[in-house]
Amino acid sequence: MTDAFGTPYSNDPVDLKYMQLAIEQANKSIPAPQAYCVGAALVSDDGRLLSTGFSRELKGNTHAEECALAKVAGDDLSNATMYTTMEPCSIRLSGNRSCTSRILEANIKRVVLGVREPPHLVNCEGVQLLEREGVKVLVVPDVQEACLAPNQHILSKQ
Repeated sequence: MTDAFGTPYSNDPVDLKYMQLAIEQANKSIPAPQAYCVGAALVSDDGRLLSTGFSRELKGNTHAEECALAKVAGDDLSNATMYTTMEPCSIRLSGNRSCTSRILEANIKRVVLGVREPPHLVNCEGVQLLEREGVKVLVVPDVQEACLAPNQHILSKQ
């Protein structure tokens, strides 16, 4: 099974477990007018939680994936999985480096997301860019509502 864009679903219980953790992180994010509330979890290939992050957790208009990566800077992440409630950004309104580029620079080879980025702020191409570079991208089904819930400050205005 795939999503509407052809990205494969993951029904692995481990993926659901860490997506639920990422959703908990997203709910910690304080809404900002022009930014989504996203949560992330970075997990080793043996299932060990390496770090978590949420939007604006760290100083400097930070994104969830950026925060999770900053906490393990310098570590070998080539066998890690990045769980994120929303598609990693491919462009940022702030002009900061995208989460997609950060994931690629960290050499992460597997990304699991909850929902594609809605087109309300930018036209995101994170999944396409990751897949083009050989990153395996999967979607956890049936979590979209929970992933979008912290973002009503943007979604309800459209």
